[in-house]
Amino acid sequence: MPTAYFGRADEPGSTFEPSDDLLVVRAAAGPAVPRQRGSVPLPLRDLLAGAVLVQAHPEVGVEVYRLPPGQSIAERIPALDAAPEIRFAGRVLADPATGEPVLYTENLFVKFTDDADPAHCRAVLADAGLSIREQVGYAANAYFTAAPERTGQRVFTIAAELLARPDVEYSHPELIRRRARKTIAPQQWHLRATTVGGTPVNAHANVEAAHAVTRGAGSTVAVIDDGIDIDHPEFAGRVVAPRDVTAGTDDPRPKDQNGTGPDNGDNHGTACAGVAVAAGSAGASGVAPEATLLPIRLASGLGSQAEARAFQWAADHGADVISCSWGPADGAWYRPADPAHQRVVPIPASTRLALEYAATSGRGGKGCVIVFAAGNGNEPADNDGYAAHPAVLAAAACNDTGTRSVYSDTGAAVAVAFPSNDFEHAPFHHPAPLTPGIWTVDRRGRNGYNPGNPALGDAAGDYTAEFGGTSSAAPGVAGTAALVLAANPGLTRAQVRDILQRTADRIDEANGNYDATGHSPWYGHGRVNARAAVDAARG
Repeated sequence: MPTAYFGRADEPGSTFEPSDDLLVVRAAAGPAVPRQRGSVPLPLRDLLAGAVLVQAHPEVGVEVYRLPPGQSIAERIPALDAAPEIRFAGRVLADPATGEPVLYTENLFVKFTDDADPAHCRAVLADAGLSIREQVGYAANAYFTAAPERTGQRVFTIAAELLARPDVEYSHPELIRRRARKTIAPQQWHLRATTVGGTPVNAHANVEAAHAVTRGAGSTVAVIDDGIDIDHPEFAGRVVAPRDVTAGTDDPRPKDQNGTGPDNGDNHGTACAGVAVAAGSAGASGVAPEATLLPIRLASGLGSQAEARAFQWAADHGADVISCSWGPADGAWYRPADPAHQRVVPIPASTRLALEYAATSGRGGKGCVIVFAAGNGNEPADNDGYAAHPAVLAAAACNDTGTRSVYSDTGAAVAVAFPSNDFEHAPFHHPAPLTPGIWTVDRRGRNGYNPGNPALGDAAGDYTAEFGGTSSAAPGVAGTAALVLAANPGLTRAQVRDILQRTADRIDEANGNYDATGHSPWYGHGRVNARAAVDAARG
């Protein structure tokens, strides 16, 4: 079975197996596999009859289908491969623990040792039959390369052969998984004590008190996510260095037309950016309402080279804080026996090196503060190679009563918690929350989580009342980090982390299982206290 080594040669690899019922097709042109031209159906419609679309990567025109029981992949592939609308059709690799599709692109990431001669590196790559697509700027002697078309699974062999060389540090194929948003999208109580629907709520992160000292002016928060509605009044005049790393343009706006595509379309990034930096000028304040927004649209799959470009862009264009509300797909939080809870997803070297570049070289060497959503699977965050990276602050979710949100991931990787939504779940004896979730910015008008229903936010559809998950917690922590750096720009990344952790409030003492170091597997070092953190930063 094919094995990819995302680390060095002496580190364990990740093995995948061919799926018996999944096939991948890539369009010859365009973002989707065309089954119809105008009003005229194509023969391709019949070739895909009965197959269910389970995953789509429109940025590269790739779709994954599941065949009905009893149908043969081998019989379908030749006819699909011969169709003029199809560039490639083939079998799909899968994670053996969960059956989740894992796609290979015939691209490879290769990093030679720092002291290797660049001319020698290029010669080695040419001898391996690889063409250089990009020499990346976040690591020395590192290249994003392409194998000849239809190399197929031999990319795993090529990568392994290169990794066996003493002058190669990392070598792995570009593998794409579904990138899950860390939200459970079903009034600003998370910022201050207030009353919602007639019920007093006092489980906030002490943000309003911090605003008496700073509102984040001078700090820049990069939000890496799907499309961001940068024309929303809550972001007016505070957008810098916008980028779409998937499309390769400077337009990070949502690219879907109606906000109703997979996972609700390109809605997620706007809500996340709102939690972090919304101005509060019309209807929703972010944690750092005077901070600058650096919006980066990333619509590519998990593990793509675009992921790495996003971190480099953020670091190279002045980000102080980077907020990421995405990562590997979660298991079902309400199903304890879901085998996906035990899935381990490593971070590829290509992304890891770019993340570490931002963490060490960003902010003139003081390092960007990088926040990831811990996850919504009610499972170990330590299995998530992104959230568990040592340079990352993993944000868990706590609810409107100051206890754990039922879905929030746990473990040693959790650094802090931030208020978010919750759900009632009788099998876990978990009570109903007091509020519908986090009130934040939505895409304007009908395109977004709220199409204009006052029960879901506001009547204009510019705000949503039901955002949540650790997706909301992560930009909350990122906004707090921006307040800390606005109070003291000279702090290093590690100092910001220390301040956020040691000033956090230990909530739910009876059930939090805090250890001798003050760490809880549920809340990390506790719920963020923005005012205490700002005061500590000022000394």
